[in-house]
Amino acid sequence: MDCHAALFLCLCFVTSQSGAAEAAREPLRWMEEMEVAHRKRTGTNFAELIHALESSLLNVTFKGYNVTLQTRTIQSLAFKLGCDFAGLSLNSNDLEWAPQTRARHAMQFPAELTQKACRTSPRELRLICIYFFRARFFPNDNHSSLLNNYVLGAQLGHEHVNNLKEPINISFWHNQSLEGYMITCVFWKEGASKRHWGLWSPEGCHTEQLSPSQVLCRCNHLSYFAVLMQLSPAPLPAELLAPLTYISLVGCSISIVASLLTILLHFHARKQSNFTTRIHMNLNASVLLLNVTFLLSPALAMPAMPGSACVALAAILHYMLLSCLTWMAIEGFNLYLLLGHVYNVYIRRYVLKLCAVGWGVPAFLVLLLLAIKSSAYGRHTIPLSDSQGNSTGFQNLSICWVRSPGVHRALVMGYGGLTSLFNLVVLAWALRALRRLKAREKAPGTRACRDTVTVLGLTVLLGTTWALAFFSFGIVLLPQLFLFTIFNSLYGFFLFLWFCSQRCHSEAEAEAMMETFSSSQMVQ
Repeated sequence: MDCHAALFLCLCFVTSQSGAAEAAREPLRWMEEMEVAHRKRTGTNFAELIHALESSLLNVTFKGYNVTLQTRTIQSLAFKLGCDFAGLSLNSNDLEWAPQTRARHAMQFPAELTQKACRTSPRELRLICIYFFRARFFPNDNHSSLLNNYVLGAQLGHEHVNNLKEPINISFWHNQSLEGYMITCVFWKEGASKRHWGLWSPEGCHTEQLSPSQVLCRCNHLSYFAVLMQLSPAPLPAELLAPLTYISLVGCSISIVASLLTILLHFHARKQSNFTTRIHMNLNASVLLLNVTFLLSPALAMPAMPGSACVALAAILHYMLLSCLTWMAIEGFNLYLLLGHVYNVYIRRYVLKLCAVGWGVPAFLVLLLLAIKSSAYGRHTIPLSDSQGNSTGFQNLSICWVRSPGVHRALVMGYGGLTSLFNLVVLAWALRALRRLKAREKAPGTRACRDTVTVLGLTVLLGTTWALAFFSFGIVLLPQLFLFTIFNSLYGFFLFLWFCSQRCHSEAEAEAMMETFSSSQMVQ
């Protein structure tokens, strides 16, 4: 009887072990299937595979406190947690992985993790952690790479854990210094992209660079986490941030007031305006809106503000910049027509057509970009460095602006470069034309000189100062920063001075004509 009982217990133990092993095969099968799909590089639905892996890990049976499963590029862990959970720290050095071939990583979960679920219904909870050592499972549209190609994820049962008072700490180490890169802690926001099954978002995560090779992400929710890396431009010295910010704030405020005055003066004397004046007013309107959106940009880039608001403002700011640049080019084109046709220009619905170009083309470009790649807009980090040239890490400044380097090169620097180049060519041609005109005159008067001043004033104020953006390198970086900030923040004010000078000149000509007419009447 005892032999039969012992045999029965042995069979039960073998059966239970076989059942546990069989249960563990399910998540392993999904992990292996994901690796096969990764190698094939086909249009596999990674979302379904990841959700299936999560479900199998939540249902896997195992003895003890935890179980670890791994393949070549994926590692999965499952933990049994109770309502007496006091916190959990996981470090790659302590896990069953070859740490010498992998960069270090760690996750720390606070005791608050299970409180909400236990208040609802006290029970045993299942915490799963999935580490991906290949980034292809999470398509990236930001033209940036992931640090070490690591994605670390965690999920507590079927609960949605968010808005934690004590954050989850995720640490990433790199075998080289991260200086020269903009680093941002992000999480995978499922369903936020039209092209893929999600996109990387920095919402709810705070980035700290504890050392040149270590990044700490503090996030208030559970998800899949990673660190985005982008090659950063030359960092701005932190001690220059305050004066440049003050210059921008004062200059843009003055420009806003000046642009408003210009537009009001135009409407006051709109009966005397012509198509050239109306073109000036459209440029003033674009400069006014550009300055307003620029001043709002840093405020909406604060971590407490919703990401969608920052994306919307970034798109508006980009649109206003493109509109301003387009109206600069229109000013150059109009100047070319005026001089080429000796001030005799007639085109049917000329201003209406120019408005369609000045406001419509930038709108088309921005809307097309939003439809194709909305992730190109959002919080853009401006890297800062201390007096020794070292990066200040998470103290960097953020604004709502274009995030994609490719879009910035094409639709900011490229667009602005073409505008500046076009206006410079028009300036050179106009100066040559005026020089020939002056040479034909038997008694050169003030007309040619006045026209030269007009061309110089109009073209310099309406385009050439923006060319300073292309001199942000080497020893000219600091002078360029201050000159660019001063000239372009006061851009609206310069337009106001130009408008006033043109109006005074028109009134002087009108008075001279009236005097001439009166004299002729008296002679008769």
